[in-house]
This record gives sequence, C-alpha cells and structure tokens, in this order.
Amino acid sequence: MSEFIWETSEELDKKIADRVRQIRKRRSISQQKLVEMSNVSYGSVKRFESTGQISLISLTKIATALGIADDLRNLFTEIPYRNIQEVINENK
Repeated sequence: MSEFIWETSEELDKKIADRVRQIRKRRSISQQKLVEMSNVSYGSVKRFESTGQISLISLTKIATALGIADDLRNLFTEIPYRNIQEVINENK
C-alpha cells in the first residue's frame, strides 16, 4: 500500500504555526505576552509564526501557555495500524 504525501515537512510545520498563531490571536494575546507566559524567547516565537521552525521544547511551552497542551499530548495517541505486520511487530 502506497501513501501519498501532499505537503512537505516545511509546509506542515507552517500550517501548525499558523494554527497556533490563530489561537493566540483569538485569545487576544500579543507575541510579547506569549513570550512572558511561555518563557520562550521573542525571536523563537516570531520565527515560529513566520516559518514554522521551533524546537519541540519551545512548542510544548507555547502549547502549555495557550492551554492546548492536551492537543499536543494527544497527537500520536491513536495511530491506526497500516498493515498486519505492524500488529505483529507491536506484540513482539
């Protein structure tokens, strides 16, 4: 079974950043206020929102500050099996 990838990793990163920015704006939180709430540098927040590039620890801090850490925590909780071999591998 072949899986098609329709976007690059960079495009996916940018979409995540756009969603986080939308949440920040919806809650009327400035970038500077997010910096204070998350303890992530202003440069990192600005770069993340413009390019999607951020460290995992900084993303986690931002998600926690915005109250969306559960969404991040649940990101890979229910991953469907792609084939029977994955079921076999998991039970080894």
